Amino acid sequence: MTDILADFDWTTPFIADACVQLSLPVRVGPPGMRCNFPGSKVSGVARPARHAGSTDVFLEAIAAPDTGDMLVIDNGGRTDEGCIGDLVVGEAFMSGIAGTICWGTHRDTAAIHAMGARVWSLGTCPNGPLELRRRVATALEAANLGKITVTHDDYIFADDDGVVVVASADLGKIADTARDIATREGAQAVRLLKGELLRTQFDLESYVSKRNADPNYTFRDHLKTFGGAIEI
Repeated sequence: MTDILADFDWTTPFIADACVQLSLPVRVGPPGMRCNFPGSKVSGVARPARHAGSTDVFLEAIAAPDTGDMLVIDNGGRTDEGCIGDLVVGEAFMSGIAGTICWGTHRDTAAIHAMGARVWSLGTCPNGPLELRRRVATALEAANLGKITVTHDDYIFADDDGVVVVASADLGKIADTARDIATREGAQAVRLLKGELLRTQFDLESYVSKRNADPNYTFRDHLKTFGGAIEI
């Protein structure tokens, strides 16, 4: 699947915009998920694990990954315990996991940083799990990230802007559309930096005139007439 993304400098905004353009669900992780290495960008097939206070679920999830998978941890968004630390992250890292996405917090920040492993989480907490909870039957099949549910059939994108989840079956057309958006926005950015403001590029005066004549005429309609890339 990663061949689909070859030679494409993707970002999560491009992926999200592609989903909008294709009328696919826009599935984003909770706001505030940040990587321990700013500037990181990782993608891969989801490997879900729902935490219940014990590390065994993580070890089981990691046990049979394909190289480049993304470990997706559901700890219910809790910020009162660091549900993963250097040993679990190290196990994942040494097993070929490309990155760890945690709906919760992590600890052992310095040790994780020293090994070079990428972790997206809601932040840090020094103490580990304080209690055991009942493990659900689907703990290795589905993980929640805020309001969305991630399964083995999903593909994860993560960068400085957050996390976007797409169905693996849709990855090809999403990548093609995102690549097209990136190309168009890149060209518009070059023109902007040369002094051609967006108001001119998008012929704002003409749009306002048409909107005044027809209140149902939207800026998105206007952009479609000449291939503008901004999704508004």
